[in-house]
Amino acid sequence: MTLTWKSVARDGNARAGVLVTAQGEVETPVFMPVGTAGTVKAMTADAVRATGAKIILVNTYHLMLRPGAERVARLGGLHRMMDWPGPILTDSGGFQVMSLAKLRKLDPDGVTFQSHIDGSTHRLTPERSTRVQHDLDATITMAFDECTPFPATEAQAAGSMRLSMQWADRSRAAFVSRSGYGQFGIVQGGIYPAFREESAKALTGIGFEGYAIGGLAVGEGQAAMFATIEATTPFLPADRPRYLMGVGTPQDLMGAIARGVDLFDCVIPTRAGRTARVYASWGVANLRNARFADDATPLDPNCLCPACRKHSRAYLHHLFRCGEMLGPMLLTWHNLTYYQQLVQCLRAAIVAGNFAEVAAAIQAGWTEGEQE
Repeated sequence: MTLTWKSVARDGNARAGVLVTAQGEVETPVFMPVGTAGTVKAMTADAVRATGAKIILVNTYHLMLRPGAERVARLGGLHRMMDWPGPILTDSGGFQVMSLAKLRKLDPDGVTFQSHIDGSTHRLTPERSTRVQHDLDATITMAFDECTPFPATEAQAAGSMRLSMQWADRSRAAFVSRSGYGQFGIVQGGIYPAFREESAKALTGIGFEGYAIGGLAVGEGQAAMFATIEATTPFLPADRPRYLMGVGTPQDLMGAIARGVDLFDCVIPTRAGRTARVYASWGVANLRNARFADDATPLDPNCLCPACRKHSRAYLHHLFRCGEMLGPMLLTWHNLTYYQQLVQCLRAAIVAGNFAEVAAAIQAGWTEGEQE
């Protein structure tokens, strides 16, 4: 049996479920920390587990270039290398090829590009991307797609989406099915509802274990993102997991869960943790701000991470002002813990049937810090 998703409860469009994989079960909605190059920055695997995370994301593009997928396979795969026996989702490499690589050349067969590391020339096709993810031993493999830029005209969005659908078909043909593993297709189409519908129908016609909503959080704004999700989910199978790629802030997650999304990933909590930006039950703020210099209270009284249990806001402020690496480590740990607690709280609310009330109460608590 391949990877499956079981529904547990619904409250409106919000869904609670269980993702069943070869490396264990994952309750959804779920947030996946990003381990770009095979590590969640500033965190050990034990620390990531302590946040409550059950599944992580790593980047195919980065690991393909260094240390190389074949080497990872010879060394026993990502689960062994990273000390992460749980599920791992790998992206296809398409986004990084478009955003990081030099001298990209796109053609109907794939993409030729130069590495951002040393300028060496590489080729990614749907078949190659799928093979690399297989060598990495990804629990969830993503279909190779072209990342539609924003803004894009209707003609640009349509052409990009239809190329991605051709590549999705080839990615599926290259995928090696095995027990507890799966592959997700990626819905594209910009902010145009008709193209999102066409893309979703094409992917469900191919048939995947799950479906991602791609090409969002790229500058279109939250309202347009939510509208695009609403235009997409009616055309996705109700018995398969839904993954919103690269999203987002706590408000983004809450709004997308309310619209029927199950999986998320984003660099925001880890990147913010390295730059003194805290996400907490009371709001968002920069710990470098002078108002924290004499603040002896815990960072977040509702959090049990080491930063909150053992240290004050003033100490964390001091660490960042001094440039001590412990500051980014502790704040990354906290931000990831907050994200995990947020999705777990919202899942419990779906099961209890009071999602709207709980979501409103959480949002009402974001009063002390900056608002996003």
